[in-house]
Amino acid sequence: MARMCDKSKVAFVSGSTSGIGKAIAEALAESGCNVAINGFGEPGAIELFRSQLQQKTGVRVGYFSADFGHPDQIRNALVQTRENLGPIDILVNNAGIQRVAPVHKFSESDWDEVIAVNLSAVFHASKAVLPSMMQRGWGRIVNIASVHGLVASIHKPAYIAAKHGVVGLTKQIAIEVAAQRITCNAICPAWVRTELMEKQIRDRMSQDNLTEEQVVDDMMAQKQPIGRFIDVSEIAALTLFLCSDDAGGITGSALPVDGGWTAQ
Repeated sequence: MARMCDKSKVAFVSGSTSGIGKAIAEALAESGCNVAINGFGEPGAIELFRSQLQQKTGVRVGYFSADFGHPDQIRNALVQTRENLGPIDILVNNAGIQRVAPVHKFSESDWDEVIAVNLSAVFHASKAVLPSMMQRGWGRIVNIASVHGLVASIHKPAYIAAKHGVVGLTKQIAIEVAAQRITCNAICPAWVRTELMEKQIRDRMSQDNLTEEQVVDDMMAQKQPIGRFIDVSEIAALTLFLCSDDAGGITGSALPVDGGWTAQ
């Protein structure tokens, strides 16, 4: 892989101890960026990932704990990143959670939590890093939205509202800072086989008494014409491109990686 940036650049990736965020953190480190990882998990496993990625790539990799449902923790993690690794050049807002229920049964606490982590956190993190990016005249913000930032599905009211909000906020940030060589884009994946998706598959198997193959085949037939899950490496590769100088003219975009979902 060609090196995208020198070791003076710093990238912060929220929710990067597993799934999409982990793949993005790995790709950025391999490209030459110093990387701040963040997320939940067993402390020993997180430290092993951090140390192995640092040793493998030769860049600095730090772990900064924060629950992205709490603005003060977000700001603190970003301050710690700046103090330990340097000013943040690349922000990837990836942290997210899901709650599922019909609108009339959706709890208010679940609504508040999903909006806080999936939407408000994007605002708080972006607000925190933008002044430094503007001062230095370069920056990249990549928001991991969802195909559900473009279209709706049943039983996901808070998630869909949040992801539509992320797409709108992405556009708004982009036009405000375009003249300062800062870009802000959203990636909108369809179904990616992450830990969260594995749980949804298991729940569906139990609920409908189906095999894993039957559940996956039905999901693909409903929504995803390519007939397979999106791989985390595909999201990481697009993120890497959006963070490069070659993508300097792309901003305010919501880019689907959806296997044909929104083409139907």
